[in-house]
Amino acid sequence: MTMGLNTQANLTRPDDFYEALIEMHQGLDEAQSQAVNAQLILLLANHIGDYDTLREAMDYARAASGLSQSRSG
Repeated sequence: MTMGLNTQANLTRPDDFYEALIEMHQGLDEAQSQAVNAQLILLLANHIGDYDTLREAMDYARAASGLSQSRSG
């Protein structure tokens, strides 16, 4: 079942989430920050679970970052 990507504001406490995200990185060097980001991404991807939705999110994030899309698979 494909859920589709929700790009509308959907966080119940966006300011609290942003603050917690920043706090998660406090005291970490760049490599540690990248590692914790990767772990968070994998946990959230597992929670979402739907491959098509995850691909849509990856494509959206890349495009929103102003980067060209490179899709394989």
